[in-house]
Amino acid sequence: MRKPKIVILGAGYGGLLTTVRLQKLIGVNEADIILVNKNDYHYETTWLHEASAGTLHHDKVRYEINNVIDRSKVNFVQDTVVEIKKDEKKVILEKGEVEYDYLVIALGGEPETFGIKGLKEYAFGITSVNSSRQLREHIEYQFATYNMEEEKDETRLSIVVGGAGFTGIEFLGELTNRIPELCHEYDVDQGKVKITCVEAAPMVLPGFDPELVNYAVSQLQSKGVEFLIGTAIKEATPDGILVAKGDEEPWAIKAGTVVWAAGVRGNSIIEKSGFEAMRGRVKVQPDLRVPGFDDVFIIGDSSLIINEEINRPYPPTAQIAMQQGELTARNIAALIRNTPQLETFKFDNKGTVCSLGEDDAIGVVFGKKITGSKAAFMKKVVDNRALYMIGGAGLVMKKGKLNFF
Repeated sequence: MRKPKIVILGAGYGGLLTTVRLQKLIGVNEADIILVNKNDYHYETTWLHEASAGTLHHDKVRYEINNVIDRSKVNFVQDTVVEIKKDEKKVILEKGEVEYDYLVIALGGEPETFGIKGLKEYAFGITSVNSSRQLREHIEYQFATYNMEEEKDETRLSIVVGGAGFTGIEFLGELTNRIPELCHEYDVDQGKVKITCVEAAPMVLPGFDPELVNYAVSQLQSKGVEFLIGTAIKEATPDGILVAKGDEEPWAIKAGTVVWAAGVRGNSIIEKSGFEAMRGRVKVQPDLRVPGFDDVFIIGDSSLIINEEINRPYPPTAQIAMQQGELTARNIAALIRNTPQLETFKFDNKGTVCSLGEDDAIGVVFGKKITGSKAAFMKKVVDNRALYMIGGAGLVMKKGKLNFF
C-alpha cells in the first residue's frame, strides 16, 4: 500500500511543533512527512521586537530547521507557497508542486494595514528577521547622521510607534532601554529624542488587566514615551504621519522613523486558495480541520477559534499555535491509524507576560498578577519553554535566555 503523505506548510511555532511531534508519533513506514518553509530557519516571532530595537542580535532569534527535525523521518523542502489547490490535493510552490493526503496550513500571519495610505511605503514592520534588521539599522543610521549635519534635523530623532498592543509595547520597552546606549554611542543629547505611541483603541493593551496596563504605561512614560490614545493614524508620509481623534481635523507628527505594529491578519494564500475566511483567518472545526475538507488542518495566525466565554476570537499567539500544533499531530496520527474519534481543541491559558525590557514586564501567571523583575523572570521562562518544546535542552542551552538575574 502507498504510504499517506503529510504536508506541513510553514515552520513557525505551530507548523514546527506539529512536525517534531509527528516525527515521534508515527513510524517511517506509516507515512511520509514533508515540511515546506521559505527559509531554512525558524525564528522566534515573539523576540523580534528585541532584534528590532537592537537589544538582541538578530541571529539569536533564529535557528536552523534541520537542527531540530529528524531528517530520516522528515523531508524538508525550502520553497515558497504560491497557492493551495484543495480540490486537487496539491500545493503549488515557486519551484514546483507537492501532493498531499493530509495538509497542515501553518503559514503565519501578515501585517494588517487597514487600508491606511502610505503605511506599506513609509512605515517599518516587525514581521521577520530581515525587517527587524532593517529597522534596527535605520534607527542607528538616524542617530549617526544627526550629529554629522551642520543644521541638525531633530526629526531624525523622532520615532513613532503605531499600535499599543503586545508588539508595540514590547518594542517600546526595548527601545527605551536602547536609546541611552545610542545617545552615548553617537554623542546625542537624550533630551532631543522623542518617542510617540499612537493607538486608535481607547486603551493600551486592550483586554489586558487595567492595573497592569497602568503600570506599563507609567513605566514607559517615565522613560520618555508619549501616548496618544484614541488617536488613529490616517496616513503615513515621507515626513512622518497624519493622525486624528474621531472626526477632528488630522494633524501631522514629523518623524524620521515610523513603526507599524498595530494589526495582524491571516496569510493571503488562504483567500487566494479559495478558503472562506475573515481577514485571512478560517473558522476551523473543533478538531482544527477546515469545514468541508477533512484532510486539511489550519493552525496558528490563519485559524480562527471563538473564545466562548466572551464570544470573541482568541488573539493569534504563539501559545495557542503551539497547543494547536500538538493537537494536530495527534489527530493526524489518529487519522492515519483509522481512529474514528479526533480530539477537540480547548485552549489551556497558562498565562500571559508582556515584556517592558530586559528587567521589567507585566503578566498574569497561574491567575496571579506580577510586575517588574519577577514578571521579567517569567517571560524568560516562557521563552525558554518554547525552545524546549521544539528542540529540547540542547536548543535551550544554545539559544535560550539564561541570564535570569
